Amino acid sequence: MSCPVCSEETVQKYRPFCSRRCADIDLGKWLSEGYAIPSEAPEDLEIALEELENTPPVKH
Repeated sequence: MSCPVCSEETVQKYRPFCSRRCADIDLGKWLSEGYAIPSEAPEDLEIALEELENTPPVKH
């Protein structure tokens, strides 16, 4: 089994990760909402559209 963060071989102590570092990276993605489960519920779509309308554009 390979680590889902870096693809190295996993270590039993940190499974499914290879190290504490990769486990922490994954946890950070969850806590910062880097992962999301898509929803097609109408109320979720309405909320997302409202948030987009209220978010100022990002200058590059």
